[in-house]
Amino acid sequence: MTTSLDREAVELPPLTSAPRRLLKHPRLMHYNRLAALVFTANLLFLYGSWTPSVRTLGHAALANLALAVVVRQQYVVNLFFRLATWAPTNWPLKVRWMLGKVYHFGGLHVGGALAGSLWFLALAVVVTLDGSNLPLIAVGWILIALLVVIIATALPPFRSRHHDHFEKIHRFGGWTALVLFWTHTLLSAPGPAEVTVLAGVTFSVALPWLRLRKVDVRLERPSPHVVLARFDHGETPFAGSSTAISRSPLKEWHSFANVPAPGEPGFRLTISRAGDWTGSFIDDLPSRVWVKGITTAGVANIETLFKKVVYVATGSGIGPCLPHLLAAEVPSRLVWATRAPRTTYGDDLVDEILAVQPHALVWDTSQHGKPDMVRLAYEAYRDFGAEAVICISNKKLTWQVVHGLERRGIPAYGAIWDS
Repeated sequence: MTTSLDREAVELPPLTSAPRRLLKHPRLMHYNRLAALVFTANLLFLYGSWTPSVRTLGHAALANLALAVVVRQQYVVNLFFRLATWAPTNWPLKVRWMLGKVYHFGGLHVGGALAGSLWFLALAVVVTLDGSNLPLIAVGWILIALLVVIIATALPPFRSRHHDHFEKIHRFGGWTALVLFWTHTLLSAPGPAEVTVLAGVTFSVALPWLRLRKVDVRLERPSPHVVLARFDHGETPFAGSSTAISRSPLKEWHSFANVPAPGEPGFRLTISRAGDWTGSFIDDLPSRVWVKGITTAGVANIETLFKKVVYVATGSGIGPCLPHLLAAEVPSRLVWATRAPRTTYGDDLVDEILAVQPHALVWDTSQHGKPDMVRLAYEAYRDFGAEAVICISNKKLTWQVVHGLERRGIPAYGAIWDS
């Protein structure tokens, strides 16, 4: 473990060419490219089917809204990661670099939701102008009003400030929209294709709730800042997955990285104080919580695309890194900046980390202040001979590390907060 400040200033590599830097700009990240791809496909469809009929408008709306729902389904997300990480490490780095951006699949959700809503708006206008089916007209405009509310509250200005409200509106509004879509479809004399697609979407939405259960949890509180939650209810999730837990399943859910110990049943979650819900959880120490039962792949699963990786974490970001460090499926080097690690997380957890990462850089911010994480990440990347950097931190620092390295031609990955 290294904590010393006696380190020479690291010279970062030069920036890449202007065109390459432009492609790495946050506004052109793969998330937005996928959303643009969905819109482009819809524009091509519109061009090829002009003037579209009522049935064509309905099919286009249904197809896009089905895409928006299905790409968020946990089993589908796991499939995306499995397909993307299937590539062997002898493939060209540029190809693996792009495949590692699989976690940007939320762009398909956004593109499908927006395009589907626009198609449905066009359908409602056409049906209204026809004027022959008043119940269909009424249901259509009610659904449009609901879709507008869902979309408006999902925009970053509202979602970042009122995430709990966004989550409830998205959940209950989404369920209501599905019921209204069923009503609208049945009023339109649907064929078997429409009914089949809607049934599939409904099953996709319901499946995680069919796996809902309340389970026992054993909690250890090494400090007022952190709780280590231990589960052993017959599930041993794969390393790099996450589990959503709740104390009130209809109100709010929070996902945390699963930390299974190799060769042992069950798993752990590292829960840090980061708001009202986590603060209450740490203070109350509940004995039972709700889990949805479908573990979902997280960003760090892309590690298998590379021969060596560097993990950069701050604070409780060590949680999502830990299962990969313990599994040691890919050679890795850890850079962890946190406040008083042994006091905050306990000796047992820190010793467990150092047992598998004896050369880790653990930076105690209470003694040395906040470091330049881009430089520390690059230094570890250079010295370890890594092919990629995976950053697990808060939003601001994650963007700093990911884009600070990618603008210099270094593959870097981190959460994009699109949930």
